Amino acid sequence: MRRRKALANSRKRKSPPPEEEVVSGGVEARQEEEEVQSGAVETRQEEVQTGVVEARQEDVQSGAVEARSLEEVESGAVETRPEEEVGNGGVPEPPARKRTRKTPKPEASPEFFPEKRNLEDLWQAAFPVGTEWENMDKLGEIKWDFSNLESAFEEGGALHGKTVYMFGCTEPQLLVVNGEQKVTLIPIVVVVDSPIPPSDKIGIKSVQRATEEIIPMKAMKMAWVPYIPLEDRLSQVDRLKTQIFTLGCTQRRSALKLLKIERVKQYDYCLPYFQPLKADEDEDDSVVNIMFPLEPPIVCDFDWELDEYEEFTDELIKNEALPHDKKDEFMAFVREQVKERKKAQREAKQARQNAIDAMDDKTKSAFENMKFYKFYPVQTPDTPDISNVKVPYINRYYGKAHFVM
Repeated sequence: MRRRKALANSRKRKSPPPEEEVVSGGVEARQEEEEVQSGAVETRQEEVQTGVVEARQEDVQSGAVEARSLEEVESGAVETRPEEEVGNGGVPEPPARKRTRKTPKPEASPEFFPEKRNLEDLWQAAFPVGTEWENMDKLGEIKWDFSNLESAFEEGGALHGKTVYMFGCTEPQLLVVNGEQKVTLIPIVVVVDSPIPPSDKIGIKSVQRATEEIIPMKAMKMAWVPYIPLEDRLSQVDRLKTQIFTLGCTQRRSALKLLKIERVKQYDYCLPYFQPLKADEDEDDSVVNIMFPLEPPIVCDFDWELDEYEEFTDELIKNEALPHDKKDEFMAFVREQVKERKKAQREAKQARQNAIDAMDDKTKSAFENMKFYKFYPVQTPDTPDISNVKVPYINRYYGKAHFVM
């Protein structure tokens, strides 16, 4: 019993009271907080020391860099920049690009264009009647000069102050162009000095066509139109008293592909028509142009007053120009051509007489005093020599010109 009591008392002495346990627990908690605080303080001190060390290291490094940069500046290896160019928290900006001074371009000398003459495009306003459409552009390959035509309308010129009607045409000739011989179309301008239009009709005739047609100009989209000089083109046309009329054509080249071939070919065979009061000296000519269809065709002239049909044919056979088995066919062809030519002459005489009977005195006087001028281009260093190919002949209706310019 005594042993049990002694053990119990010893246990009681060894275990502290509850209050002491609480106090000791609070002390331990405070000790832990102090340990935590001391650890945080030590951490902060270590971080501060580390920051100071890093700052010192950065300062040392920057100092070394600045020292090196100073040495490079002094040695001329690095270009110095003003302090205001350094921004972004002390970080130097990239070096500015060097501005190269642009070399001023030399001023282009002003271009001077020759002043256009008042009638410079007059010859081009006259439609080249009877010229194939595909050859129209060839007229612009050579810089033709018609200054003689322009000067004729100036004061003192042959056509100054006169009312005239003009049309164009072309003549193919073998010329030397740029040191080379080739067939060249020469533009021609025919001027009719008359107070009234010489005609309002067009003739369609060629060697290839068996018949001749005389039709109104408007059927071929042609008409006499007033020419407006350059200095008057800003004025109202109805107030101008123009004295120059040109034969114009309103047929558009772009629309030719829509026409039949026969219709297009009509333009190739057009000739300005004229019915003179007096018969042309060639109107009663007995010569017929023959073009017998062979391969190649036989082209010759037959005079029904001087040549005999059979003799003429035998001569061609003898010269091997005509096969013997074509003799009868050729003679029949020639007789038919002669017959058509004589008929055309009779009809022309009758038409002329009818026209004279229908004329009043003013119209008759105008026809009796009409004058024809045929203008060729002026010789220039840029154009071929045409002095040896000028002729007064215009066409089968107008005959010969009174003046060749």
